[in-house]
Amino acid sequence: MTAPRAVVLVTGTEVLGGWISDRNGPWLAGRLGALGVEHVATTVVGDRPEDLRAELEHARDRGIDLVVTSGGLGPTEDDLTAQIVAEFSGRPLALDAELEARIWAILEPMSRRWTGISEDAVRAANRKQALVPAGATVLEPVGTAPGLVVPPTDDDPARHRTPTVVVMPGPPPELQAMWAATEDLPAFRDAIRGAVDFREQTLRLYGIPESELANTMRAAREEGVGVDRLEITTCARRGELEVVTRWTPEREDDARAFAAFVADRHADTLFSADGRSVDELVTDLLVERGWLAATAESCTGGLLAGRLTDRAGSSRVVAGGIVAYANAVKERALGVDAALLREHGAVSAPVADAMAVGALRAVGADVAVSTTGVAGPGGGTDEKPVGTVFVAVRTADGGGLVRRLRLPGDRAAVRDRTTTAALHLLRRVLLGESDPA
Repeated sequence: MTAPRAVVLVTGTEVLGGWISDRNGPWLAGRLGALGVEHVATTVVGDRPEDLRAELEHARDRGIDLVVTSGGLGPTEDDLTAQIVAEFSGRPLALDAELEARIWAILEPMSRRWTGISEDAVRAANRKQALVPAGATVLEPVGTAPGLVVPPTDDDPARHRTPTVVVMPGPPPELQAMWAATEDLPAFRDAIRGAVDFREQTLRLYGIPESELANTMRAAREEGVGVDRLEITTCARRGELEVVTRWTPEREDDARAFAAFVADRHADTLFSADGRSVDELVTDLLVERGWLAATAESCTGGLLAGRLTDRAGSSRVVAGGIVAYANAVKERALGVDAALLREHGAVSAPVADAMAVGALRAVGADVAVSTTGVAGPGGGTDEKPVGTVFVAVRTADGGGLVRRLRLPGDRAAVRDRTTTAALHLLRRVLLGESDPA
């Protein structure tokens, strides 16, 4: 079973140069996959006509069925996507007077606020946004730029037929709203005819190296599991390992066998078989218990509280947090004993534990999690090198866990991985684990 194949072309020198991050490529990749389209590649090109044209020709020569572009639909001189796509598809541009009127209806109220700017100049600059390739379907503007679905055309008989090109605006909110209205259009459905019913499962593991998954794949083959009949992708992310399996319905038994093999082989490190992140699992467990959580952070500087409050509805499970970077704040805000700090140092198990206990009292929570460590690049010692972190979780009834970790990476990586470690320790406590009294 062969799925239609698609590429995403993100345009914009500001994206290519790294001045802004591409949010459209990953989002479109997710939507294409959900529609049963094989996403082959995402390419970023600058605002140079020859580069966009070259990528379109490359897609055609590879036999790609669908190209989705984002950006280059504005009124300025470097916004040339519609023109280049029309030339590539061999379709002349023509002014759509009704579309021009609809765009002006959007612009006209704004133009009243632009003092000293000629209305005629604004009209002329935006008239180019109403130039439509012959035979294309117009996607109604969400901002001021319309999109297009440009159907395929027969090219030189010695070469491939041109793909359908869906031309979308660059701002993510506009693109996403426009895409929602695009998926059911006949011109778009024609482009993805033959879409496959892909199924997908995400397994998440914590506490094993990525190399161990390579061993697991080999072992599964030796056991007769049909891993080569599945699309399996592994990725190290934020200190965890993510295994994404995609398959078509006739490979359902292979997919189930692989998931069962991983679950059996890695029973102690597989923490999510349904795709939920540790952030989601912790939130769900707090909701189930009816508990409120607190944070006490030193080396993570509020990043842990940020992850706990990232999800909508977090006010049901998060009471508050304290960033106690300086020792004096640890003493005043969390009640950490100065003698404890002098004897063991701020980066130590006793201080991490005291910080968690102090957060329980100060915030009035049911469970508290603390972090203290050496994130680097300086500050490490032979006894406590850079990457040394202590995480503690304490509950109001006295239970909990305290762990010392040695985390790899630069300062940003250590801080980020610490939040992951803290969430996993919190999850274990919420599931009933506790150090002996």
